[in-house]
Amino acid sequence: MATMYILYSEKLAKYYVGACIDLQRRLYEHNIGHSKFTSTGIPWKLVYREDFDELITAKRRELQIKKMKSKKFIESLINSAR
Repeated sequence: MATMYILYSEKLAKYYVGACIDLQRRLYEHNIGHSKFTSTGIPWKLVYREDFDELITAKRRELQIKKMKSKKFIESLINSAR
């Protein structure tokens, strides 16, 4: 199973959108500074996820959300899941 996920950093007040196969491992990597981009926002909190059968589909959804370039769109996704 693949996951498209959205993380939030209170420190930066920013969201991060990604896709992966192993969400727990990826979240751990983000929070230990494995990725230079997310290392400045530690700690990252998982705020939204969508599961897919294939990684390619999760990555397409990731790109769709990133193309919106909208914090409001991301927050509406998060709020709709609650």
